[in-house]
Amino acid sequence: MDRKEHPRRLYTVGLVVIQENKLLLAFSNHKKAWYLPGGKVDAGETPVDALLREINEELGIQLRITDLHYYTHITAPAFGEKENIIMEQDCYGYTLTEKIQAGNEIGGIQFFSPEQYALEPAQVPGVIQLFEQLSTEVILTRHPVIQ
Repeated sequence: MDRKEHPRRLYTVGLVVIQENKLLLAFSNHKKAWYLPGGKVDAGETPVDALLREINEELGIQLRITDLHYYTHITAPAFGEKENIIMEQDCYGYTLTEKIQAGNEIGGIQFFSPEQYALEPAQVPGVIQLFEQLSTEVILTRHPVIQ
């Protein structure tokens, strides 16, 4: 009898920063793709604690916890992980006023429109889902790509 393996859940957090109608993404040197800044929630950590730790590591800043606000939850296939792993990501909005700098694991930091991200060779399902939600809620406005 075949047993279908249930997907494993990977609990993560992400930082949602929007400036000039674009979403902040960080390039993972390990996975060779642009992601929301953030990362895995370690055992015993709250999502907010994990976000504070990950953003300090990735962007070199201390987030003002009073300025963080829960935005949404994303469930999507985990990009760059083994098959049958589902990412569960709590996303927190933030108004960035600090100067950010890419940490060791980060190859770059850039703001993307949905159209710019669509041109990237590697696209992360969770980021695409977030772009769709932001566009649906008119937080980001889509613009036609001019060729």
